[in-house]
Amino acid sequence: MWRNSATLSFSSRLLSSSSSSIFTPNAVVGRTLSPSHQRFYSSSAAPSPSPSSESVIKVGFLANKSDAFRPSSFKAGDAIQLARHYGRCYWELSKARLSMLVVATSGTGYVLGSGNAVDLAGLCCTCAGTMMVAASANSLNQVFEINNDAKMRRTRLRPLPSGRITMPHAVTWASSVGLAGTALLACKANMLAAGLAASNLVLYAFVYTPLKQIHPVNTWVGAIVGAIPPLLGWAAASGQISLNGLILPAALYFWQIPHFMALAYLCRDDYAAGGYKMFSLADASGRRTAAVAFRNCLYLVPLGFIAYDWGVASGWFCLESSLITLAISAAAFSFYRDRTTQKARRMFYASLLYLPVFMSGLLFHRLSDDQQSIMENTDRIVGLSSFPEDVTESGKDDLKKKMRYVSAAGPQGRPPVAYASIAPFPFLPVPSYVDQ
Repeated sequence: MWRNSATLSFSSRLLSSSSSSIFTPNAVVGRTLSPSHQRFYSSSAAPSPSPSSESVIKVGFLANKSDAFRPSSFKAGDAIQLARHYGRCYWELSKARLSMLVVATSGTGYVLGSGNAVDLAGLCCTCAGTMMVAASANSLNQVFEINNDAKMRRTRLRPLPSGRITMPHAVTWASSVGLAGTALLACKANMLAAGLAASNLVLYAFVYTPLKQIHPVNTWVGAIVGAIPPLLGWAAASGQISLNGLILPAALYFWQIPHFMALAYLCRDDYAAGGYKMFSLADASGRRTAAVAFRNCLYLVPLGFIAYDWGVASGWFCLESSLITLAISAAAFSFYRDRTTQKARRMFYASLLYLPVFMSGLLFHRLSDDQQSIMENTDRIVGLSSFPEDVTESGKDDLKKKMRYVSAAGPQGRPPVAYASIAPFPFLPVPSYVDQ
């Protein structure tokens, strides 16, 4: 009897003193919860009807144990959500897919400039540095164009116009990642590559970006910006800039013109709403826009032969490059004849297909330094094989033209000898001394 009364009195005191902490968990951890979490736990922790004393005691102990772990779990969940939010913002600020295309062109240039062996560590560092600098440039581009992006349908949901991230935060992100990328290239590659990266960042963010609102020449300036990354990769691998390293940058430059002309034609209304001065906006019929695109496609035709002639790639690449260039030229010519949205979109898709095929073919058919030397020696041997026939047919007069005799005294009192220097073939080994 006494035990029952004691139990009941203890239960009643527990109910009266713990009702706020057992059945309203917000009272325990309300100061650390967000409103959404409070609503969730208030609804999920509704009191059950007429609890018994024994169940109340058990629930009280369980509630005390869970309350001890709730604040840390909520902090971890909030941290994960915060990381996802800013990660998404950084991804969109960096224009990650465009930046990865820039990295692909830089990596291709690095492989082409590597010679016989590719340094994988150097390749990874070059790609990482290029990615960071490209992310910085794209982020600064959105910082400067926040008002314009807010007026365009396809850009109004970006992090800055939508208010998902503040301006100082975006500027801090862009500055930090840009400096880190340039420093990485300077330390792991060379100063030439770092200088190209820094100059390209300045050219894109501080020249091309404001020029978009001033003059249509911005398209050609942007093409220069796109042509620098493969040159950066070549410089990072070889430490210098040579004529062979200009083939891929030239392809990138000429390719960007039809690519952006098609895009500018498709998004004319959006660009006009954003206040951008695109070439297509001053061309109501689209004829000049299509002509510029077609002309630059034709400029791509000889690049395959130049790569073969300069020993960068094999003859198969010359054939493949010619075929894909004729394909994109056909799409551009079709757009020139019939300037419709459908033909512009077809040319745009053809340009998207051209670049990866061109770079893949260049990588697959590239010639190392040893292969280039073998090909050069083979060509010289083929040219030399006709030399005896020429000498036989032309007689002594032609022989005198091809050989220069210099009298010299032989060692140890030997009679004078003649040193033969074959002008067209300086690589041909000839004896220093010839007996009379």
